[in-house]
Amino acid sequence: MLISNSSPEDIETIFKLYRSAVDYQKAKGYNLWPEFERELIEREIKEKRLYKITEGEEMACTFSVAYSDPIIWDEKNADPAMYLHRISTNLNFKGRGMMQLIIDWSKEHAKQTNKKFIRMDTWGDNENLKNYYINCGFTYLKQKHFPGKNELPEHYWGNTLSLFEIKL
Repeated sequence: MLISNSSPEDIETIFKLYRSAVDYQKAKGYNLWPEFERELIEREIKEKRLYKITEGEEMACTFSVAYSDPIIWDEKNADPAMYLHRISTNLNFKGRGMMQLIIDWSKEHAKQTNKKFIRMDTWGDNENLKNYYINCGFTYLKQKHFPGKNELPEHYWGNTLSLFEIKL
């Protein structure tokens, strides 16, 4: 398995993985991701913040990295942290340790970029995912509610997130 930057040629496959994730969320009765804007994905690729895990020619997983997330993390955003977003695994690779690969890569990347924390969030009412991230080594910190309209994308409005971190 290889982790590398995504390229513009990967966009259709990335969106296929996102659509597959939404289908899975629907089947499980979880909150749904929105249709992400192509412009967002193109910008993250250009900024070298969208990654892929590949095995041979097949994309196994995709994820995004940010270095600031002030609306979700408030005063903790001042900490030297990296933030993981939109982790989406190809169903052919579920159960094959994608999250552990991302964590191992993130620890090394965080050290190289002088970060002391790896952070992420997920829907607050998804107990299965919450427990999964705890079992992967994240510390559950708290839940945070986003009432009504705010500066985040619309799918956050009125929702609650669970916040996690790994301290390095």
